[in-house]
Amino acid sequence: MADWKTPEDLKYTENDEWIRVEGDTAKIGLTDYAQDHLSDLVFVELPDVGEKLTKGEAFASVESVKAASDVYAPASGEVIAVNNKLDDAPETINSDPYGEGWFVEIKLSNKAELNDLLDAAAYAKHCAARE
Repeated sequence: MADWKTPEDLKYTENDEWIRVEGDTAKIGLTDYAQDHLSDLVFVELPDVGEKLTKGEAFASVESVKAASDVYAPASGEVIAVNNKLDDAPETINSDPYGEGWFVEIKLSNKAELNDLLDAAAYAKHCAARE
């Protein structure tokens, strides 16, 4: 079994997104498990600053040499920053999914939505169950 990183300071979705909350804002990205299964990422489509995300709805897409996949919002909010580095270097998601490979930063509109997300231990168990 692979040893995927699941940092303790993040929350996770069953669809393999992570969210790092800092006050009223949060960064969102794809988990180590997701990037490992998608393999080499070659393209990322991100929303624009100012777009509103709704929890559970697709807000971005990624393409790898294996497949294309939607990325779903773990929480609702307004996009306040987009990681444009991914336009030229989508492989950053593979090499640093929890650092430089983040997708967007949002201003959270309903922090209570975070209560539905998985902690690191629950997410790691969820990943192991799919192997």
